[in-house]
Amino acid sequence: MIVEPTPEQLRLRREIIAFARTELGRDAAEADRGARFPREDWLRCAEFGVLGWPVPEAYGGHGFDPLTTMMALEALGYGCPDNGLVFAVNNHFWGCVIYLLLHGTEEQKRRFLPGLCDGSLVGAHALSEPEAGSDILSMTTTAERDGDGYRLRGTKCFISNGPVADVYIAIARTGTGLGRQDQLSAFVVTADMPGVVKKRELPKMGLRTTPMGIVEFDGTPVPAANLIGREGAGYPVFTSTIEWERSFMFAPHVGAMERLLETSVRQANTRRQFGRTLGTFQAVSHPIADMKIRLELARMLLYRVGWLKREGRLALQEATMAKIFISEGLVETAKAAVELHGARGYLEEYGIERELRDALGGPIYAGSNSVQRGILAELLGVYGALSSGAVSEGGPR
Repeated sequence: MIVEPTPEQLRLRREIIAFARTELGRDAAEADRGARFPREDWLRCAEFGVLGWPVPEAYGGHGFDPLTTMMALEALGYGCPDNGLVFAVNNHFWGCVIYLLLHGTEEQKRRFLPGLCDGSLVGAHALSEPEAGSDILSMTTTAERDGDGYRLRGTKCFISNGPVADVYIAIARTGTGLGRQDQLSAFVVTADMPGVVKKRELPKMGLRTTPMGIVEFDGTPVPAANLIGREGAGYPVFTSTIEWERSFMFAPHVGAMERLLETSVRQANTRRQFGRTLGTFQAVSHPIADMKIRLELARMLLYRVGWLKREGRLALQEATMAKIFISEGLVETAKAAVELHGARGYLEEYGIERELRDALGGPIYAGSNSVQRGILAELLGVYGALSSGAVSEGGPR
């Protein structure tokens, strides 16, 4: 099935690319070196409407359908040179906003979504723990009943947006049985609650403008009104967001693949060696051809998921394939771009090496690809391909 953008979606794409090129990532290289969250660009995104794309107008958003949201994120990834900023936006959407959209009460939506759309609130997902990454059922953070609410105790790590977040979606254990799906619950936790400690920031290889950190809940009092869904429903609440995260988060990757392809074509046509342009050598032209193949296949996989979600259909198998193929495809494209640019590709000055560093996290976050392949095999009917608890992520969240 081939999904073609409508004239309105193509117009939106042009507008987003023009905005991203002129307004975002003006000092992306410097921000990357300093691992600085680009707050000014975050607010520019909010003013342009980026942070409200998938949110209904009633809560301050634009109400884009899933496929249009996906195409918009692809355009943002193409036009914005700061991959970390785009990654922060995606964590905000698919680690926080999506929980409220799918499972939040009307009061929760009206309380949090307007601020998440206008840029005054940054969202994050407090899921991973020091000893519980892909195995979500082994988490030890607890939420004990305390009067009309709960008290959270535990440590969450590898939280993208964590050091700058105002709102966390936290998964905690509300029962005593380790390994039981009905013992987990999801909560909205705000950074200003007592006992929320942003413990430290974690330096990392790439996507440095998305800060990652450790957050501790030290007896944090959380009102019952902040429970998402019912008590004990945290696991199905979490798994219901998987399709969105494992596909929509990688829409900007497709944009980045196209940007790297165009950069490589320019280099091949202008750089001369041995009296001829680089593109005349098959060792250069063939990898560029492979870039195009990966790009088009990635886009087809991506749009397939967007179409299914727009139609209200399940897309776990398609989202899993998209996550694996697109994340690995961007790594291969970025590696090829570095090699094609030679010494310039290796130097900070030209920004190509940053593209590769940023791409390398893709096969890890939002569910490591080794786990994803097990999930896909299980979906295809391979008995015992994956243990029941390993449906979670396997990296930064």
